[in-house]
Amino acid sequence: MKHIFYFIKKLYKFVGKMLYLNLIGMVLVSLLEGIGIFLLIPMLNSSGIVNIGTGSISTVLESFPFHLNLLVILTIYVFLIVAQAMLQRSVTIRNAKIQIGFINSLRLDLYHSLLQANWSFFIKKRKSDLINALTNEIGRVSMGTNLTLQLSTSFIFTGIQIALALWLSVKMTLFIVICGGLLAFLSRKFVKKAKTLGNRTSEISKSYLGGITDHFNGIKDVKSNNLEQSQYKWLENWSTEVEHEQLQYIKLKMTSQFYYKVSLGVFLAAFIFLSIKVLDAQPGQLLLVILIFSRLWPRFTNIQSNLEQIASTIPAFKKLIHLQEECKEYKEINGQNFNPANPLGVHKEIECKGVFFRYNQSEPEYVLQDVNLKIPANSMTAIIGPSGAGKSTLIDLLIGLLQPEKGQIMIDGVPLTNDNLLSFRRSISYVPQDPFLFNGSIRDNLKMVVPNATEEDIWEALEFSSAAEFVKKLPQELETLVGDRGSRLSGGERQRLVLARAILKKPSILVLDEATSALDSKNQGEVQKALNRIKGRMIILIVTHSSLNALHTDYVLDLRKENAFYIYN
Repeated sequence: MKHIFYFIKKLYKFVGKMLYLNLIGMVLVSLLEGIGIFLLIPMLNSSGIVNIGTGSISTVLESFPFHLNLLVILTIYVFLIVAQAMLQRSVTIRNAKIQIGFINSLRLDLYHSLLQANWSFFIKKRKSDLINALTNEIGRVSMGTNLTLQLSTSFIFTGIQIALALWLSVKMTLFIVICGGLLAFLSRKFVKKAKTLGNRTSEISKSYLGGITDHFNGIKDVKSNNLEQSQYKWLENWSTEVEHEQLQYIKLKMTSQFYYKVSLGVFLAAFIFLSIKVLDAQPGQLLLVILIFSRLWPRFTNIQSNLEQIASTIPAFKKLIHLQEECKEYKEINGQNFNPANPLGVHKEIECKGVFFRYNQSEPEYVLQDVNLKIPANSMTAIIGPSGAGKSTLIDLLIGLLQPEKGQIMIDGVPLTNDNLLSFRRSISYVPQDPFLFNGSIRDNLKMVVPNATEEDIWEALEFSSAAEFVKKLPQELETLVGDRGSRLSGGERQRLVLARAILKKPSILVLDEATSALDSKNQGEVQKALNRIKGRMIILIVTHSSLNALHTDYVLDLRKENAFYIYN
């Protein structure tokens, strides 16, 4: 339960004293409901239908000035019901507001932690697992938190009901409490099974989201390689598994309810037998016995049901806490501001000084070792080499996505650290091998990096990237929707738009990571023209496996050689 209390503390931090106010409101709802029910006693006495002799309780009730007037008692009863309903409405709405606000707070808090994690964290994680945490697991945590609050309220409600019941009959109430304790003891196995099924639910949910994400990310491969049957079979197997899991949970729930209903019948029979044979209860008192039992017993069964549901959500609590702890372990930036005011430009050079790096420190071999190099400002440098030579790793180190195990990355003689990392990244634009466009308009994709960009700025960037011509030919020009990942455009068009987006940022460093490898010669020529226009204005780093793409650069860093060094063109 410690994982649940962790989130309850977060809820209190988010809500503050409003949480106590709502709990008080729930207590008042229960109190009004209880008083309304117990008003039935003087109501029945006043009507003459039956006389319930309750000892001291009758004396207290008869002391009220309205006890002889049935109309007054009925009016008070209706007033209590209306007040209870109005208060219940207010509390429910406020609870919903708190719950919605809290779930948004949890989601934002987790997403903020993820954004603060470094690139190494995301290399090790499956994207769909993170999406699952931000959707399904947070939803289950929200449900578990709400159930815990309901459980707390149920304990308070039950305490009030027991107090009222003790006021009516001590012996009868103690009998019910003992039966409730016995029920809780016998129901432990249901709670344990619910927790086990909750673990299974988390795994199945993660498996589904991961599989579906992979399928649609690779839908072109699925269609072109006739893999539809195998993918359908995977989902069919998953559906069978989730059907079994859900049936197990329903069976558990119905079994526990069966035991609760059977126990209700057995205990009620024993209760009535004890009341008549042992306590010599009269008909009026017997009615009171049933009244007490009908008010208290549902409270015990509700508590047991809540405990089972909470147990099934505990794995979600654990997973979210574990994920946040991992994010803290891989945290690379501090503070709340992801967009520092002043970008850290490069005026002289970027330097690697004795840099060593490996992805896993248990591995004996380094991906890069003892790298010493300088990249002058406003130069164009090609980094060439075969797959696995460390080209992308070197780029990730140069732009601060990865941190060297040994050595330093220097920007104009200043070490690159977590303190200046975000400022440095504000001066970087990155163009990947697989250009990514968001499902929106061309304008939306460009203004994503510079929200206040003017029309002139946008068209200037498009001109530099050799994209203006084809954009002007589109029916809606900048308002044209590009589709999912830019699927409505050709590869060359996507690449030039991503390049335009990068240029619009006016960076000090432009990185093209195998950016032209998938383009034909015509589109490669267009991209090269764009690079020639901006050459000399910023550092341009071109990652490529072909030396042909290095012909127009100032420098070449050849990782095919044993000791990489610069070759002047």
